[in-house]
Amino acid sequence: MDRPGPLTEARAIVVPHGGATQLAEALTSDGVVDQPLLFRAAAWLTHGDGSLHAAEFAFPARASVRQVLAILRTAHPVEHHLTIAEGLTAQQIVSVLAHAEAMTGEVQTIEEGSVLPQTYDYEYGADRAAFVVRGKAAMSKDLLITWADRASGLPLSGPRDALILASIVERETAKPDERPHVAAVYLNRLRQGMKLQADPTVVYAASHGAGVLDHHLTRAELGRDDPFNTYRSAGLPPAPICSPSLESLRAVLHPDASDDLFFVADGTGGHVFSRSYEAHDTAVVRWRALVPSAPHGSPD
Repeated sequence: MDRPGPLTEARAIVVPHGGATQLAEALTSDGVVDQPLLFRAAAWLTHGDGSLHAAEFAFPARASVRQVLAILRTAHPVEHHLTIAEGLTAQQIVSVLAHAEAMTGEVQTIEEGSVLPQTYDYEYGADRAAFVVRGKAAMSKDLLITWADRASGLPLSGPRDALILASIVERETAKPDERPHVAAVYLNRLRQGMKLQADPTVVYAASHGAGVLDHHLTRAELGRDDPFNTYRSAGLPPAPICSPSLESLRAVLHPDASDDLFFVADGTGGHVFSRSYEAHDTAVVRWRALVPSAPHGSPD
């Protein structure tokens, strides 16, 4: 039982359900053992050590029959990982799940903003729909926890408002340290009854939920009558525009102390923030000089 086996290199192998005979055939086919009769005999002689399990297991090179049996009885299945990145739309998450080769089943649609961005572990054969349920539960839990710990005086009616605004903040800045400042601008606008004028919401509408465009926003897109177009519609859009990170949720619920009402890109990946339209207009002129074809900037 201790003679080195035929496996030339370490491999993860899916072991099917079945008795010792079926397992011997499968492991022989996969090159883990080369004497199925010996494997069956050894499994019978050591049956008191426990049942043989079906799962995806990692087998070392030259694993002996004794090692193989120990793995089948006591080893943990191979752990796969799938990352749902911050700011992905529901359509993008469906695509990520579709390309997770170790998963089974299908997911046609996901409610926008419902899955928490993070890295999840799963085993071979995990159901995609069940994975989505896990992601939704994680988002619901963290949303309720962060909402309960929110700052006072926020112009938000409930956790869903926080989720919607966090999705905008997530898409608005690539700099994590800017999130509380961006959130403060939008919250100030909500307090004053100003339109949010958030470019990412228009992109969401123009891309039919994909969240990305192959061009800068056009005047026609900025002027289109759509509930997600925050240049035309007052208040928050009717739903999130992506799955925001926990950090963006925290930024919305603990914004910077700021009176700013405007911001525009600064050409370095960040933004210039302003309290007055005059200061903002000057920043926009500088931005347009750097990128003549760029959109207005958000909000303006």
